[in-house]
Amino acid sequence: MAKDRSDPELDRELPDLPPDLRWREWMRRIEAVLFASVSPVPREDLARVVGQGASVDLLIEDLATDLEGRAFEIAQVAGGWMLRTRPAYARAIRAAADVGDQLFDLSDFDVAVLAAVAYHQPITRDGFKDIFGKEISRDLIGRLHARGLIGTGPRAPRRGAPHTFVTTAQFLVAFGLESLRDLPDREQLEDAGVYCDPRPTGIE
Repeated sequence: MAKDRSDPELDRELPDLPPDLRWREWMRRIEAVLFASVSPVPREDLARVVGQGASVDLLIEDLATDLEGRAFEIAQVAGGWMLRTRPAYARAIRAAADVGDQLFDLSDFDVAVLAAVAYHQPITRDGFKDIFGKEISRDLIGRLHARGLIGTGPRAPRRGAPHTFVTTAQFLVAFGLESLRDLPDREQLEDAGVYCDPRPTGIE
């Protein structure tokens, strides 16, 4: 259960403000929370800084409209919302900011392995071999694990009970997905040059 960080001294209702300024203040509070958070903020947490009964979804919509034309936007990912820079500015960020440890450094094959995990999870090392026709190095798996993009899943119910791998909430954040249901279909991946064998693998 998430820790309740509600501040009893925070005036959520703002009764002394006229309705339009009250709404604007609630928007700014949500913007501040999203700006300060390093992970997606769920609806129930945002509701702690606005008036009882105020629609977080409508406040988010108005804030998103307010941010049009800015270099960053609100994204709904991994069960919450977060602020992120718009994709159009990725090249500028790479040129001037220290983002060497982030998603930009993934190779095409790294992304292909991530796709295999996403579409076939929970998947074993043998499952990777079935898809790619070769062993996937422990270094590559360790690199994806260290970045929080994959995690360890349940043991496979077969001899030796090998480890399996699954995607994480950080994977959803990195690729801008609200849930795994938002993954593109495999035809789109093939068109983008990322092929993922449709044969079932992993736990059977």
